Amino acid sequence: MVRPIGTTGTQLSPSRWAFAFALVTSLFFTWGFAYGLLDVLNAHFRTIFHISRTKSTLLQVAYFGAYLVWSPFAGMFMSKYGYKYGIHLGLGLYSLGAIFFWPSAKFAKYGGFVGCTFVIGCGLATLEVAANSYIAVLGSPKYAAARLNFSQGFQGVASFAGPMIASRYFFLGENATKLDNVQWVYLAVAGLGIVLNLLFYFCNLPEITEEALSEEIRGAGISADVEPFWKQYRCIFGFIAQTTYVGAQVAVASMVVIYLQEDGISSSRSSLLFSFCQITFTIGRFIGVVILNFVDPALVLSFYSVSCSVFCLCTALLKGNSGIGCLFALFFFESICYPCIFTLGTKNLGVYTKRGSGLIVMGVGGGAWFPPAQAALGDRSDTRRSYLVPVAGYIVMTLYAIGIVIDQAIKDKFRFRNIDELKERDSQRAETESPQNDKKLSNEFVEST
Repeated sequence: MVRPIGTTGTQLSPSRWAFAFALVTSLFFTWGFAYGLLDVLNAHFRTIFHISRTKSTLLQVAYFGAYLVWSPFAGMFMSKYGYKYGIHLGLGLYSLGAIFFWPSAKFAKYGGFVGCTFVIGCGLATLEVAANSYIAVLGSPKYAAARLNFSQGFQGVASFAGPMIASRYFFLGENATKLDNVQWVYLAVAGLGIVLNLLFYFCNLPEITEEALSEEIRGAGISADVEPFWKQYRCIFGFIAQTTYVGAQVAVASMVVIYLQEDGISSSRSSLLFSFCQITFTIGRFIGVVILNFVDPALVLSFYSVSCSVFCLCTALLKGNSGIGCLFALFFFESICYPCIFTLGTKNLGVYTKRGSGLIVMGVGGGAWFPPAQAALGDRSDTRRSYLVPVAGYIVMTLYAIGIVIDQAIKDKFRFRNIDELKERDSQRAETESPQNDKKLSNEFVEST
């Protein structure tokens, strides 16, 4: 394998851009489906293996721990070999992990499920580094957050499809105490991964390289990538914000079914309501696409992160329908957070784009330690009170978002509208250089006369 020579997203023709965008967007459905099933399996395995809330979250620890361990390697791999080879690697690991769900279900080994989930997590971490980064740089930075929200909307579609399938095939009748259907579902998941891998092998995916991106931002007078990577503070603090946000999001989702069951709702109906929560999340993501086309992403993230903090706190403190209503509102306001943090954290990184993408995706590893903390509080108290744990994660995200708004206001000006920073800098430089050129021509004329 040799390092590919590439281009930037803005240099692609409309047809090539649409093809690349559609193909990479298909990947978001892949890991959305796997993630949606994960939270339902969490409750299903508690029933079958008779384990505590804390032990049931080992699936989350394995899945998101894989992101923490594997994401940096995925970023380095793609820096050397490009996005397409990274996608092949990710889909290969994803399919391999799904195939080994069969013997784990056959012999009813909870440890086997945990191991397979780790392999799937490594595959999806690779795909997230590739797909999130590729969509973010596939066009003007102005619409990066809106593009990523739109693509990740299909992840949301798959996330509620998973629980809907589970409510029908995992929890009804004799399936409530068996693992037979789990193995068939994951064999289908493995087949999907293999088909996608073949499609990517035969397609001509345009390669967007860091060198081309660096030339693009330097042409607009931005030279942030001249500084060493450890000085890319927006990216580094973005990693912290992503860690705490994803940890909070995963903790919230992992306990939804149990939260509803403790409120007197049946297992099957709880899984269905969780699916409706995911539908709310997905609707919020597509609404966010429209908003982010016009409003500054950092400002939108600030408002949504404050809302997440408030509604999560209300979910922990209110009972009955009030608490469930706040839970649905929380899912709505979570919708745009991950894509906004990712695009804000990887903006104008130039030669560090893939390394920065790997770091931000590594933040998904926060999902490995927030759920056990919440489950531990739930075992000591109850699931409703355990929702106090994710509040801390949303508060950290809020500080990051507000910090970027303040930083933009200090360095440039307060932004309400979303702007194309590269175009604006080009026009400002042209206005600055124009009087200088006029003066130079005038001096040359005087000297000649």
